[in-house]
Amino acid sequence: MCGLTGFIDFAHHTAEDVLRERAGAMSETLRHRGPDDDGVWVDADAGVAMGFRRLSIIDLSDMGHQPMVSSSGRYVIVFNGEVYNFRELRDALIPAGARFTGSSDTEVILEAIQAWGLEAAVRRFVGMFAIALWDRKERTLHLVRDRIGVKPLYWGRQGNLLLFGSELKALHAHPGWTPEIDRDALAAYFRHAYVPAPFSIYHGIGKLMPGTIVSIGPDGTDQTTTYWSLAAQLEAGAADPLDATEDEAADRLDQLLRESVELRMVSDVPLGAFLSGGIDSSTVVAQMQALSPQPVKTFTIGFEDDTFNEAKDAKRVAEHLGTDHTELYVRPGEAQDIIPSLSEWYDEPFADASQIPTALVSELARRDVTVSLSGDGGDELFGGYDRYVQGRDIWARIHAIPEGVDNLPMGPVTMMRNQLELPGGTSAHYSSDD
Repeated sequence: MCGLTGFIDFAHHTAEDVLRERAGAMSETLRHRGPDDDGVWVDADAGVAMGFRRLSIIDLSDMGHQPMVSSSGRYVIVFNGEVYNFRELRDALIPAGARFTGSSDTEVILEAIQAWGLEAAVRRFVGMFAIALWDRKERTLHLVRDRIGVKPLYWGRQGNLLLFGSELKALHAHPGWTPEIDRDALAAYFRHAYVPAPFSIYHGIGKLMPGTIVSIGPDGTDQTTTYWSLAAQLEAGAADPLDATEDEAADRLDQLLRESVELRMVSDVPLGAFLSGGIDSSTVVAQMQALSPQPVKTFTIGFEDDTFNEAKDAKRVAEHLGTDHTELYVRPGEAQDIIPSLSEWYDEPFADASQIPTALVSELARRDVTVSLSGDGGDELFGGYDRYVQGRDIWARIHAIPEGVDNLPMGPVTMMRNQLELPGGTSAHYSSDD
């Protein structure tokens, strides 16, 4: 992963060296995200400063340095993530006259935006990404987040400042920002055990919603464009369902999974996978091993308590697939030692206990690889949690209750509706007065 950050000072009273110093201080807080390289770019006339910390994955040379300026000089980008189909896009851009000095996906992103326009280009990107793009001609900042929101991007305002960053700690480093806890976000945290988008724990700072582009013009006004919507995809799928037998559908799913995993194995650095022994990570590793000419490096954390231990299952899967497997059994004290660091890593409240083994297995894997694939998202995509079925059943029973039975503002049905409905982008569902 990499780290990006920056700000616009709409007062335009800050000297270039001060802009550079502040952006550098903000990006320094993200060193853990990008230990390989760093950079700062400023436009003093516009009050713009951008900082970057790089973890080199594609094109390890200086040609992948960020912030990066487009060949025309119009665009400046800081970009965290990967666009997996960058080689395909590069091949499409060369006949149209694009010229490349390196082999990074960042350069392809810039040239694609220059050739096709921002929204059209982003629609063609396959990957996970958070992008801050400064248009020097239009004096407009564009913030972009991938379709599912894999890569984080916070942004917001205070006074004459607009700030953005991969993590909230980067915003803390700007002397002009004074953080204030958002009570509605805090109420949402206690309800859901995390702070849901578009909120952050701080007032005036939010998470950029997945599948959107926010454009901030020279007068400070912002405009949001949704370039991809999960709801729209569901509607399109329902309107044109797959006409296939169960076996045909399974074969097609296997093909899609293999294509997806293959794209994510493109790397100029050592690559491995987290393996828990469950269906999701085992499926990913099986696809990786089928595509790899040598044993895939896999990593598992084990616990002496069999209630929490998945290492035995992971070892059996690794032996079956023939991976180069590493496991580490952790004592309770070692797991507890991680806890004081969690607030520093996550920046805002997050109550999922999985963060502890995730931190431990990441530390283990980093000894041998730079990039690691995982099965995260499988349960969400394929309905793997029991609560999805239970929630559907409860929702069906609630809707069976006749209108008018529960007229009180916070009667039992109303309360259950509020807890089951998705946020919808407003704070009405998360009032601290509920």
